[in-house]
Amino acid sequence: MPVNMKTILLTGATSGIGLEASAQLAKEGHRVVMVGRDEQKTRQAAEDVRRRSGAGAVETLHCDFASQASIRALAAAYRAKYDRLDVLINNAGSVFQERGLTGDGVERTFAVNHLGYFLLTNLLVDLLERSAPARVVVVASVGHYRGTMDLGDLGFERGGYSIMAAYQRSKLANVMMTRRLAAQLEGKGVTVNALHPGVVATNIWSGAPRWSRPLLAAAKALFMISPEEGARTLTYLASSPEVEGKTGLYFEKNLPRECAALAKDRALTEQLWVKCAELVGL
Repeated sequence: MPVNMKTILLTGATSGIGLEASAQLAKEGHRVVMVGRDEQKTRQAAEDVRRRSGAGAVETLHCDFASQASIRALAAAYRAKYDRLDVLINNAGSVFQERGLTGDGVERTFAVNHLGYFLLTNLLVDLLERSAPARVVVVASVGHYRGTMDLGDLGFERGGYSIMAAYQRSKLANVMMTRRLAAQLEGKGVTVNALHPGVVATNIWSGAPRWSRPLLAAAKALFMISPEEGARTLTYLASSPEVEGKTGLYFEKNLPRECAALAKDRALTEQLWVKCAELVGL
């Protein structure tokens, strides 16, 4: 392996910013392991990345992030095939118009957008430590500023569910996890940073209500940035020497920004960490 070549595991890699970041990182000469839910679609995405980047070190694994068993299988499959992990990019995500539960009994948005990150990262954290210097990159959102955190009703069982409230809560949890994990790994050679990729024209909002889709289409045309541009902060945090050693930060446009006040609440963050560990059986 070339000296500067990193082995990168990137979830949500079949479309949008995940696909574009895969291409950018492969073009830089890194080994990219692309993770998607559908095996055939993931293979096709990897072929596209190889073609565009001219790189051969593009490989695939699959995972359904709505299933904790699938996430555990992904971690096991990765360990069986690779002996190091230089960068873990937690990018898989979705939104849902109606409240629903996964097979594990967890509200779907929180399960996919946060618990998936939490479980996979914890299952691979020892490998990251052994691969140090290593990095964890967490795709959060500017939406975390408006997020709420009710530990007694994480899944909106008692009401208040909306597509945005659930999304914002999951992204707030992402930033809280980032800061908590960064503190845990301080001095161990593993950095953990979160980011807002920008308002990107991707298909994540395909689960939005039908009435809102014309508005979303207009927004994409008028002010949303391309997935290629949105992916640049992922690529920057994953590979740039400029962020070597920087940890526990939230980035927008490749610059650290102040995160939401709730994300800095240490007691609440610790309680959330314990709750998430219970939900995934850690």
